[in-house]
Amino acid sequence: MKNWNHAAILTVMSCLIAARPAFATNDRVSFANNITVEEGSTSGDLVCMMCSIKVHGEVHGDVVTLLGSVVIDDARSISGDVVTVGGNVSMGNNSSINGDVALIGGYLNKGEGVSIGGDSDVMAGKGWLLVLLAPLLIVIGIVWLIIWLVSRRRYRFPAYPQGRGF
Repeated sequence: MKNWNHAAILTVMSCLIAARPAFATNDRVSFANNITVEEGSTSGDLVCMMCSIKVHGEVHGDVVTLLGSVVIDDARSISGDVVTVGGNVSMGNNSSINGDVALIGGYLNKGEGVSIGGDSDVMAGKGWLLVLLAPLLIVIGIVWLIIWLVSRRRYRFPAYPQGRGF
């Protein structure tokens, strides 16, 4: 019985040690604060809302920005996919993206010797943002109309004294 307990503990410990790299990810998420992957460093997945991502090092994951841009330096790579809504993707010379690129409401600027491993779907121009935000704008307009109608009914018009009028 004693050997069985030692074997079980040894098995659990070896599984935890083998799974340690999975817990040691270098993912980063930011809101309204730019993310910069410094030269010589590596990062996992990057997600940024209303900010930009600058890649001076290596990224071993996906990159997602909402209302922000992605700038990749010369000879740098991103191992995963790149998704940008409302921003640009600028790739330096000899840089690479090994996954797919999806870009809505911005432009893809490529330098010389750039490679994209997967599909590249680009919906260039800021007009696409209006298409994406149209349902939200409609809901905001309906809420504004309801508030305006309710507040208008609450307003009491002043009563004129007797004898005034036509």
